[in-house]
Amino acid sequence: MAAELSPEKLSETHRPTLDQALDAIRTRAYWSPHPEHPKAYGEGGPAGSLGAAEGKAAFDAVLNTRLDLGQPGTDGWTGGEVSPYGPKLGVEYPHADPDVLLPAMIAAMGGWRAAGPETRALVCLEILARISARTHELAHAVMHTSGQAFVMAFQAGGPHAQDRGLEAVAYAYAEQTRTPHTADWSKPQGKRDPLRLHKTYHAVGRGVSLLIGCNTFPTWNGYPGLFASLATGNPVLVKPHPRAVLPLALTVQLAREVLAEAGFDPNLVALAAERPGEGIAKTLALRPEIKIIDYTGSTAFGDWLEANARQAQVYTEKAGVNTIVIDSTDDYRGMLSNLAFSLSLYSGQMCTTPQNLLIPRDGVPTDTGHKTYEDVVTDIAGAMTGLLDDDARANGLLGALVNPDVRARLDQAAGLGEVALPSRQVAHPDFPEAVVRTPVLIKLDGTDPDGGSACLSECFGPVSFAVAVESTTAALDLLRRTIREQGAMTVGAYTTSPEVERAVEDVCFDESAQLSLNLTGGVYVNQTAAFSDFHGSGGNPAANAALCDGAFVSNRFRVVEVRRQA
Repeated sequence: MAAELSPEKLSETHRPTLDQALDAIRTRAYWSPHPEHPKAYGEGGPAGSLGAAEGKAAFDAVLNTRLDLGQPGTDGWTGGEVSPYGPKLGVEYPHADPDVLLPAMIAAMGGWRAAGPETRALVCLEILARISARTHELAHAVMHTSGQAFVMAFQAGGPHAQDRGLEAVAYAYAEQTRTPHTADWSKPQGKRDPLRLHKTYHAVGRGVSLLIGCNTFPTWNGYPGLFASLATGNPVLVKPHPRAVLPLALTVQLAREVLAEAGFDPNLVALAAERPGEGIAKTLALRPEIKIIDYTGSTAFGDWLEANARQAQVYTEKAGVNTIVIDSTDDYRGMLSNLAFSLSLYSGQMCTTPQNLLIPRDGVPTDTGHKTYEDVVTDIAGAMTGLLDDDARANGLLGALVNPDVRARLDQAAGLGEVALPSRQVAHPDFPEAVVRTPVLIKLDGTDPDGGSACLSECFGPVSFAVAVESTTAALDLLRRTIREQGAMTVGAYTTSPEVERAVEDVCFDESAQLSLNLTGGVYVNQTAAFSDFHGSGGNPAANAALCDGAFVSNRFRVVEVRRQA
């Protein structure tokens, strides 16, 4: 039976998008094929897309059901997700026997390898198009597993995640096609006939790729590795975080449907859901069949993977301590507003949220006059209070605390220093069981080794430290030490001095950290745009890879050459 999705049909539908993505990663200009606004879907939107009511109905329909993916090796069912907003999801997922599932995935590689880079890329784009059409449904799945507020779950878990997946496909295609598929080789031999060979070059995947998902951004952090591996010829085994299975399980379901319709073995993508307390990530990571691992999560397990999963190419995003240096500003109100939003968004539960605000003890010059350390801290606290004083607006920005560990860190933060802004409970009108808390801001003395020690490790969640330092020079020294020892996904700085700006740049160049300078408008240090911004650098302890660049995809395949006598 002919495939429902022929290479010709895939090319007609998706080749223009692939070409635009390839152009975007070269120019770094703004571009996205995935609409951010919820009203862009449904009637009048992309063909087959679900509108708001349809997406909510589709999400409701999957609750309290068994999601049968038709995978080989299913030896039982597991589930147990509870929304951070309170309700139990009640979805059961297939539990896989890896001794059955992994051989089936390896057996699927041959046809996928033979398809070549372009067809693989176009199939991936069809998967992403199917995902995009169900953005409303997936937004509810992300919201009720991560605790993100709906609009953030829609945008970050939907179009922004899809953009990152497409970006990975574009880089994968570019790297695989850097070498020509064929070459006729001729070496002159003087009076004798030249030596002639016909050569072919084949991009060959390494083997099964294991995606270990995270709780807070299951799709945004998951899609780059998933699509980078799939586009480079590797089967992908998706192991979601046990509290955030549904978004990735729905993704696996859609991927398997598209692969089958395109004439490929659907076992190129499979789900590995775990029973409570089973901890299958560690056992899967050491299996010889696993050749690539993508992981987002704690430093402890990321370090363990890098040290022990020696048979695999391991890509990790771990913990870091993100820092803002405040030296001076010509837009004090804009700085306060920008920082308040950055510290509050999703209750600080982002790997890019600033934690340490380094402020000279004698204060900083601003366009509204000189501000002391105490002035700056009081004004940041006031800006956060003003932003979050309305409960409806606060719920839309904060979302819910994703798990009890975050709440425990928040509750313990008051004992780390002087509280400049206490946290308060926010009632959610639709989900009374949701734990919604405003951030806490703690004052620390950065000149006191004991008093400032709390800022030298990550306190993930809605906790930030206003650290008093002796000078901007001391702030830069502390910034350098923090990045070198703890890593950082983001660094920010406010300064009107060209000399200070260059000094901050030098620290970030030396320690390989992404830097944002003088953000006072609607762009925030904890947000990055696919095709233009690099998420992480791969050059400091927070992550050993960047999303996305050539290095993120190029080691997922090898070029195998075949030479024939011409």
